[in-house]
Amino acid sequence: MSGGAKGITAECTIRLAQQQPCKFILLGRSELLETEPDYAQNSDESALKKCIMENLLSQGEKPTPMNVQKIYNKITSSREIKKTLAAIEKTGAKAEYISVDVTDTQALQEKLATAVQHLGPITGIIHGAGNLADKLIEKKTEDDFEKVYTAKVQGLENLLACVNLNQLQHLVLFSSVTGFYGNPGQSDYAIANEILNKSAHIFKQTYPSCHVVAINWGAWDSGMVTAELKKIFQERKIDIIPIAVGAQMLVKEMDNTNHATAQVVIGSPLVPMATEFDSELRTHRIRRQMTLEANPFLHDHTIAGSPVLPATCAMTWIINACEQLYPGYRLFNYQDFKVLKGITFNETLAKEHLLEIEEISKVNLGKIELKARISSKNPEGRIHFHFSAQLNLQLEIPDVPTYESLNLEEDNIITATGKDFYQNGGATLFHGPAFQEIKRVLNISPEKITTECLWPELTPQEQGQFPVQWVNPYTTDLSMHALWVWTQHFHEEGCLPGKVEKFEQFAMIPHNETFYVSCEVLAKTPSSAIANFIIHDRQGKIYSRMLGAHAIIWSMKMLRS
Repeated sequence: MSGGAKGITAECTIRLAQQQPCKFILLGRSELLETEPDYAQNSDESALKKCIMENLLSQGEKPTPMNVQKIYNKITSSREIKKTLAAIEKTGAKAEYISVDVTDTQALQEKLATAVQHLGPITGIIHGAGNLADKLIEKKTEDDFEKVYTAKVQGLENLLACVNLNQLQHLVLFSSVTGFYGNPGQSDYAIANEILNKSAHIFKQTYPSCHVVAINWGAWDSGMVTAELKKIFQERKIDIIPIAVGAQMLVKEMDNTNHATAQVVIGSPLVPMATEFDSELRTHRIRRQMTLEANPFLHDHTIAGSPVLPATCAMTWIINACEQLYPGYRLFNYQDFKVLKGITFNETLAKEHLLEIEEISKVNLGKIELKARISSKNPEGRIHFHFSAQLNLQLEIPDVPTYESLNLEEDNIITATGKDFYQNGGATLFHGPAFQEIKRVLNISPEKITTECLWPELTPQEQGQFPVQWVNPYTTDLSMHALWVWTQHFHEEGCLPGKVEKFEQFAMIPHNETFYVSCEVLAKTPSSAIANFIIHDRQGKIYSRMLGAHAIIWSMKMLRS
């Protein structure tokens, strides 16, 4: 156990010993005092500093705050280590402490070799050692980086070099949500922990019989989390892990039932804090190369024989890019979304596409309005505009409203269910599994259709370059299938999205869970249909709504040819 004699790691070691009283070697940089100085014995921590100052004065030395603190830390640290060893041995386990820096390769090898001689071979490693040097990246020094990086990465390499890897049964790496999500001021810490994450996956592939897991811990309720820091966490809606709960979670992750999991996140997402805007209005340009191979879901969205990028995925690219540009802000609504020229994955696919985001207005710690459009150039240099929209990102999303016209009564007019609606011949929807499924139609009339839906979540690999974040492009596309069913039922026609006057998002649409779509048909002509789509739960709480969605009517023959 590196870092296992004090703090959080010590608490985890004690809880692990209670579960499995085995032999533990605790590694730490602190010195373990066999006996305390006479002046310190029988003095509690509140009186210890006074004793230290009196002793320094008696020796003719000046008791500077730095000197006093250094001696105080040495004594209290030794006491904590002894307390940890006693708690472990109380469980029936055996524990030995070694004072060593895990980045010191030679010293670590020598001291562990001595311990192995009388304790036996090491069959498990829990790497909990780490350092912090939090600063914004422009203020970090090389020494800051080395201090943070080496404790995590070099420490792991050194530990692995000291054991027989074929005998290793457990490898547990104490990583951090900082490595998973990133966090301002912790670039070095994020890098080091993300390397631990990737190391866990690589080690598991090489030694599949070993139980390997990198635990991406959130903030613990320990001495490092001051009252001021707790307040900041509360403002950022970051939960703090109670010590007893976290220690039990470690035990749980080491259970054989979790043998296949090489990485786990325990804690709240680190949502970036919003920063103040300057007055200058900027334009951002982001280039992307898209391929069919990188986006497997496209095989489930084929029109006239070729995979076509769903309009909802194009819009989600825009949304995700904007939210990444402005940390802390999320899309509340977009307006005037237009499909200008679809993107088809065949010989006409451009080598790259350009997303241009133009700032229209900014209100500090409030909202930001943007214009966005996606374009490409053909081999002759001609520009094609594909999609455009105007977005409103906000720091706070309004409370979730309730759909007042909720109607979930069943009229049994359309009795098809689930897969019957898709790729089933005739006028069924062309969408494959990634965009299914309408479970059933609850009711339908010339003015409205209500569907019950469920979206089976895709793997990150299947989602490719269009991952689900705040807005889910796949459930948004699925919600629009209601209008197709309506146009086919009443007019024997199909439809594809053309533009959306306004879209609002209040909460994330669930996956692997039932939700409902109330589609209100506002107008229908031979070439188009206009509708409102309200996506909600069974009680009518609205996840999102698409108002004034214009669909282009297509004959079934054109879609299939």
